[in-house]
Amino acid sequence: QVQFVESGGGLVQPGGSLRLSCRASGSLFRLLPMGWYRQAPGKQREMVAQITNNGGTNYADFVKGRFAISRDNAKNTVYLQMNSLEPEDTAVYYCKPIGTPSWGQGTQVIVSS
Repeated sequence: QVQFVESGGGLVQPGGSLRLSCRASGSLFRLLPMGWYRQAPGKQREMVAQITNNGGTNYADFVKGRFAISRDNAKNTVYLQMNSLEPEDTAVYYCKPIGTPSWGQGTQVIVSS
């Protein structure tokens, strides 16, 4: 069973940047389409960005042009580069394979001055 650990969250000022990482255990990672999701306080969890095992990407409209998802299969890691952060991006960010039900602990992102 592949497990995922998210990291890289923190407190950042509006307009700032963060890079989230999601490291997987096991050898199957390179076969898995992956997604980043987020859940803000009082709101439902939502998709942020997705990447196929071949590197194809898909983004939610609210992050297009600001966020970029990438993966390094040699490092078993998927990244989310977040630029031009806004207070509305404050949330817990999660990664997981697309279509699977399990969620990890996530990493907290707070955008505030």
